[in-house]
Amino acid sequence: MSLSAVIVDDEQLARDELAYLLKSGGDVEVVAQGKNGLEAVNLIKEHNPDLVFLDVQMPGLDGFGVIKKLLDKKLPIPKIVFATAFDQYAVKAFEVNAVDYLLKPFDKKRVAQSVQKARAQQNGVGSRAEKIDALVKMLSSQKQPAAKVLLKTVGRLFLVDQKDICYAWIEEGVISVVTGGAAGIEGQSNCRTLEELLESLDENLFWRAHRSYLVNINRIREVVPWFKSSYQLRMDDKKQSEIPVSRAQTKRLRELFGL
Repeated sequence: MSLSAVIVDDEQLARDELAYLLKSGGDVEVVAQGKNGLEAVNLIKEHNPDLVFLDVQMPGLDGFGVIKKLLDKKLPIPKIVFATAFDQYAVKAFEVNAVDYLLKPFDKKRVAQSVQKARAQQNGVGSRAEKIDALVKMLSSQKQPAAKVLLKTVGRLFLVDQKDICYAWIEEGVISVVTGGAAGIEGQSNCRTLEELLESLDENLFWRAHRSYLVNINRIREVVPWFKSSYQLRMDDKKQSEIPVSRAQTKRLRELFGL
C-alpha cells in the first residue's frame, strides 16, 4: 500500500528531484508540494499525508518552525523526513528519533531507505509526536532570531541589523522594509508574507500594528490620535512615515504605552 507524501522545499529543483526519486520507487504518492513553511502547514492540514519531506532551511518559517506550529495548532503530526544541504541539525534530529534525515543532493538509495523507515514506524504515532515535540523544544531553547535581515534594492543587497529596521509593509504581494534614522534605506524582503517575516524577527521588538504593517516598537517616534479614537504611529525614518493602527490592535497599543 502506497504512502501519501508532501514535499516542501524553497528550491524548485530540489522538489522536482525528490518527487522523481519517490515516483521511481513506486510506493509513494506525492499528493502536494510547497515552497515555504506556511504552505507546509496548510498542505499538511489539508492532505493529512503519511509522510512529509521537509526542508530545514527556508526563509521565514523554517522546517522546525513548521513542526512547532503544527503542535501549537494541535494538528496530527505526520512522519517527518528532514532534508537540507547542511548537516548541523542531524545529531539533534536523530537524538529524538525523527524518521530520517536526508542530505542534498538526494541519493536514490537513501531516499528509498527513508521510505522504508517511515513504513517501519507506522505504528508509533503517539511516541513519534512526543519525540518531535522534544526536538522542537530543544531547538527552540537554542535558536535565536536571525541577527541580520537581507534587503534588496536596485542592483544591491544589504544586510541590516534588526534593531535598525523601522517598519515593513506589504503591497500587491511585495514586502518593503524601511530602516530608521536620517541615513535609512528602503529595500525588499525575500519573505512572501508579513507573517513569514515576523517569524524571523525578535518578537519582543516587532509588532503587527495593522494587517499590512509591522513596526519596531523602539522606532516609534510619536503616537498620533486619529479619527474615532484610532491612532497612527509616526516613525523615526527620514520621512517620519505615519503607520495606521488597526482597530483590532488599538487595545494592544494602549497596553504598550499606557494610553
